[in-house]
Amino acid sequence: MLNRKLIATCGALALTFGLAACGGDDGGSATEGTLEGASITVGSKDFDEQLILGNISKLALENAGADVTDEINTGGTDVTRAALTSGEIDTYWEYNGTAWISFFKETEPIADRIEQYEVVAERDLEENDLHWLQPAEFNNTYALAFPSEAAEELGNPETLSDLADLIAEDPDAATLCVESEFSARDDGLPGMEETYGYQFPKDNVTVLDTAIVYSAADKQDPCNFGEVFTSDGRVSALDLTVLEDDQGFFPLYNPSPVFTDTVYSEYGEELDAIFDPISAALTQEEMTALNERVSVDLELPEDVAEDWMSENGFI
Repeated sequence: MLNRKLIATCGALALTFGLAACGGDDGGSATEGTLEGASITVGSKDFDEQLILGNISKLALENAGADVTDEINTGGTDVTRAALTSGEIDTYWEYNGTAWISFFKETEPIADRIEQYEVVAERDLEENDLHWLQPAEFNNTYALAFPSEAAEELGNPETLSDLADLIAEDPDAATLCVESEFSARDDGLPGMEETYGYQFPKDNVTVLDTAIVYSAADKQDPCNFGEVFTSDGRVSALDLTVLEDDQGFFPLYNPSPVFTDTVYSEYGEELDAIFDPISAALTQEEMTALNERVSVDLELPEDVAEDWMSENGFI
């Protein structure tokens, strides 16, 4: 009981004051060994950020004494979500905006991070018996970006609204590269164009694989603008300028560890104590730096996750 009180207090302090972690008297993590006897299968989606987050979960659970089955890199969003709802995996990190728009088919995003998290968490618990832990600080939402060195050539745009003038006055320069999902999603290009009251010339929109969009925008071939994710390390590494979403169109995408009821009903208090401080420490700056190490420097996600967990005292 004493240990449970210690780890609960540690988690609350971390969320309140932004502490990275609470170490035990012996210098180890306060949550070390609190999941002895638990068996938990960890999954993730199949892109760099998710591979890092999946390995963070794996390391945190193993440090707490759980027997962890590694199903990281489960697949895309639909495959990974199906694995969770069927019980094939017990947990992965999901984004509140993805649940709100894609799973629940809502069309109006909620601007407040906590409110968006709370409505998603309540609904997924009620409808699917899934438990959303506290959300990470960072937001991996959509954005459009262009190479900073081309700012003057493109009219020095700063906001998405500024693109209206470029499309009207110099349509040949209004070229855009996107991934296939963004080109068709309600929270992607069609909704953005409707909200901002303009359309890119049809022949100026090129659909590419996600990884290629960044380099294509950087080289301005075949597009001057690219769809990016705001926590992707390639944005800063390639010196891309992100346009401000001045009308607040794009939903928030703060991720949370999501657990099945089978696991959470037995270990909920311990899981909150383990993951709440981790989520508080995953700021925009921290996650962007971790993503850059994998996506740009080509380090292994498991190595990057282990370094960060160790440096922050979580393992």
